[in-house]
Parts: sequence; structure tokens; C-alpha cells
Amino acid sequence: MNIKAYLQNWADTYKEELVTNIMPFWLKHGLDKVNGGVYTCLNRDGSLMDSTKSVWFQGRFGFIAAFAYNNIKKNPEWLEASKSCCDFIINHCTDTDGRMFFEVTAGGTPLRKRRYLFSESFAAIAMSEYSIASGNKSYALKALKIFKLMVKYLDTPGLLEPKYLPSLKSISHSITMILINTASRIRAAIDDDSLDEQIEKSLKALHLFMHPEFKALLEMVGPEGEFIDTCNGRIINPGHCIETSWFIMEEAKHCKWDADLMVMALQIFDWSFEWGWDKEYGGIINFRDCRNLPSQDYSQDMKFWWPQTETIIASLYAYLATKDEKYLEIHKKISDWTFAHFPDKEYGEWYGYLHRDGTVAQPAKGNIFKGPFHIPRMLIKGYMLCNEILNNQ
Repeated sequence: MNIKAYLQNWADTYKEELVTNIMPFWLKHGLDKVNGGVYTCLNRDGSLMDSTKSVWFQGRFGFIAAFAYNNIKKNPEWLEASKSCCDFIINHCTDTDGRMFFEVTAGGTPLRKRRYLFSESFAAIAMSEYSIASGNKSYALKALKIFKLMVKYLDTPGLLEPKYLPSLKSISHSITMILINTASRIRAAIDDDSLDEQIEKSLKALHLFMHPEFKALLEMVGPEGEFIDTCNGRIINPGHCIETSWFIMEEAKHCKWDADLMVMALQIFDWSFEWGWDKEYGGIINFRDCRNLPSQDYSQDMKFWWPQTETIIASLYAYLATKDEKYLEIHKKISDWTFAHFPDKEYGEWYGYLHRDGTVAQPAKGNIFKGPFHIPRMLIKGYMLCNEILNNQ
């Protein structure tokens, strides 16, 4: 492999896909020019199927538009879109207790609120990234305030309704890993000791989810890392674990390539790719059971968009850190498969949901959970990582 030519080709591909396909699609079809914010429930051709707004995606697209502005191109439309999403969150998505809703109407009337803190985490990274893009420090201060509220709710017993009754004591991989990324993105905009403290706390906690006897990072364990031998306790979500691995690599890089963090990150990535890669059809599968028992999730053997994009990012990070060409080989496998199956050549953007064999399960471009986040984040990070590797050669 001509590594230089290979990486240059992918860097060019990532930027082209972002600038000419993904961002124009969402700016044209998703951006709400009347009420502010973004719609995500779009059909294959971009037509609106449902005007319900995902609060997750007000934050997610607010982040992406600013992240693209900061790292790809100083496009004023992107900056304006980010501000629109951030301001929609501030004006319409926050409850009286400071917590955020999960779904609102087009105009911002609350529809649903959940016990999880992901709406808050995505709002925080949007505001911190917009602060960097715009130079308006007030948005970074808002992001930090949201983050501290999240920590308060997580650390104060009784404030958040538990997922399970007291008879099942457990901790979740999801919130543990997301706090690493949330804190690191805010840290890029504003300094505060609480950010590094939370990252260190989350990194330490991740060890509890790593079970070498299964060569797996599990989604749910007991408070001290105990194995819970149930269908839910045995779940491996390969895409989620691979996303975690590059969050750790990013923090390792921030810490001058901390060796212990890299060992943990690469272990998680290697384990999770082995569990996730479908040796028959290609692509990363949704769920596995760590005892190789049948997974109870109905979508267990499907290929969703986001595990593929997270694997692309993680493989590039792993190669940047190690120069081990096995990670470029993984990058080639996952990139070739992803770009062969997900992009919609006729209407633009990407499909989100494929059957195991790679055929399209349903053609919509978005819903409450799929929208402009994982794909454009991969394109931006992929472009940046390819160029960083090329510049280091």
C-alpha cells in the first residue's frame, strides 16, 4: 500500500463528502428557518415526515456545524446554523429545573423528558464549539454550567430516577464514556478543574466494564464491575465500545500520548472489532452476547450507520498513535464496506439502517435518533486525522 496516497485520497474524499453532500443536505432540508433549530425526521428525498424535534440533535447539529466551521471551512452558513441550534436549546429545550427535554414540537413546546442526561451533554458540546467558532465566551460559560448540572444530578443520590429498582445495582457504560467526550470538548473552549477531574474519574471507571475473561467491554456491570449474568448484563455493543476507544485515544494524545491510556484504548478497540466485524458479510454488527448466546435485541444483526463511522475514526487514531499497519488494514476494510453500502447516490446523504447483508432496511435519512452527527463527525475527524498522519510522516 502506498500509505501517503491512500491517506491523501481518503482526506480528499472525507472533505468532499462533507462539503458537497452531507452539510448541504441538512442545511437545505433540515434547518428550520422559521423557528430555529433543525428537523431530523426526513424521508429519503429530504421531505419532512414529522416536525417533532429531537433535542439531542439540536445539540448534535449545533456542534457539527461549528466543528466543521472550526476545522474544515469558515462557511458563515455553518456558523449561523450552529447558533440557530444553540439558541433554540436555550429558548425552548430547558425545563425549570435546568434539565432538558428529549422531544419538542417545531415551535419548541415540550413533548417528552427522559431520565438520561444526553440532551444536556450534546447541548454542552454545541455551545462550547460555537463559543470557539464565534469568539462569544458566554456560550462556553453556558456549556460549563450545563456540565456542572449534569455532574450534580449524577453525583447526588435521588436526583435522577434509577434505571432499575434497588434489587439490581448496576452502572452504565453510556454515561461513563460520554462524559469523557463532553468534558474534553468543553475544555477546548474554557478552563475549569471540574473537567479534568471528571475525565480522570470516567477513565478510571471504564476499567470496571472491561472483562478480560470475555475479551469484552460490557454495557452494564455491578457497582464494582461485577459481571451480571443476564441478557442485558451480557450485552456487547461493538460500535459503542469502539467509540469509547477513540475517546480514550484522544485523551491519551492530550496527555502527550499517555502509555497506560493507549494500552487500555487499543485493548478495547481490538476486542470490540473482533466481536463486531461480520466475517461473512462485512461491516460492524449491532449487538453480541459475551457468552455467544442469542442477543435479545431485535436489531442485533443489523448494520447501523454509526458503528461504522466510529470504527473509521478509531482505526485512524490507532494508526496515528502506533504506526501499526494492521490499523490501516482495518480502516480500509471498514471504509470500503461503509462507502459501498451507506451513501445514497440518488438523493444524497446516507441510509441509516441496513440488514445484515448490507441491503437497505428502510430509506429515511433521519428520525429522532439518526441525523447530522455521526456521519459528519467522522468526515471531519477523518479529514483531520489523515492530514495529521501525513504531516507527521
